[in-house]
Amino acid sequence: MKKALLWVAAVLGLGGCASVDVGHYAAEQPVLDLRQYFDGRLDAYGLFQDRAGKVVKRFHVRIDAHWEGDTGILDEHFTYADGSTQRRVWTLQRQPDGSYRGRADDVVGEARGELAGNALRWRYVLALPVDGKVYHVDFDDWMYLIDEQVMLNRSVMSKWGFRLGEVILSFTRSPAERP
Repeated sequence: MKKALLWVAAVLGLGGCASVDVGHYAAEQPVLDLRQYFDGRLDAYGLFQDRAGKVVKRFHVRIDAHWEGDTGILDEHFTYADGSTQRRVWTLQRQPDGSYRGRADDVVGEARGELAGNALRWRYVLALPVDGKVYHVDFDDWMYLIDEQVMLNRSVMSKWGFRLGEVILSFTRSPAERP
């Protein structure tokens, strides 16, 4: 009986680790084209919640984006509620199979992105400075195109499989950049 209970607990525990496949969103509209959405000036507003749900940081991001063929540059300028600033420059590369790879100075290795329908899933490791130390934190980043102007983003941060918190963002294309 104990073995059966342990087996059930193990199966349920592993089931909790499973995640939705990006292909689930293949029929969702509007279809997300990264080269079209991330082109020109965008703004994003977001927050970070710790694992208990407490809002720890709020921020605004100004993004200047452009593409040359299948290579895109996203120049992100963060301003936090406490007045501190940060800059991250992503270089994105569209792959022959339609997926994306991305690099930035604080990304460890390469980010990998899969697209289907209105959704993009990014997975990467970020070198995150906290109190004078740098931690390598896993990001599971989901973006959903709502309409031609708005995209929502939810990122789960974890370390060694333990959830640390979430980042929630709302992207908007600047009025001059809207189709």
